[in-house]
Amino acid sequence: MSQTPAPIVQALLAAGQRLAEALRAENEALARLDLGRAATLATAKVQASDAFTAAYGAATRTGAAPGAMTGELRAAAERLALGLRGLSDENRRLLERAITLQSRVIETIAGAAIPASRPATYGGLGQRAMPRQVPSLTLAARA
Repeated sequence: MSQTPAPIVQALLAAGQRLAEALRAENEALARLDLGRAATLATAKVQASDAFTAAYGAATRTGAAPGAMTGELRAAAERLALGLRGLSDENRRLLERAITLQSRVIETIAGAAIPASRPATYGGLGQRAMPRQVPSLTLAARA
């Protein structure tokens, strides 16, 4: 195995830590259902992800990829990789939850507007059709 160049490895680990911090911050906002804050953190997450991808590419091109690391550097890279996997899995779950919630809110708002804007319709016996019921929605968030 080749000797791992310390500056490239350090850049990779630093980029991984930056990505972990960005994911952690966004996850905290999403867990609180602070969607506005989560949206502002998305740019930092994308930038950190791009930096990590670039650092990983540079490490791979120079033979310093995690697979070529030994000893404590390899252990640190493995811990970082496991941490990033956990954070990204949580991020995916929280984003899916936020999207589902946002969809329900939009459907509720749209559903509330439909009866007021729709002309009266009549059923098979010439009676007025019942207006569409608006679904109920309850939101709770803990700080």
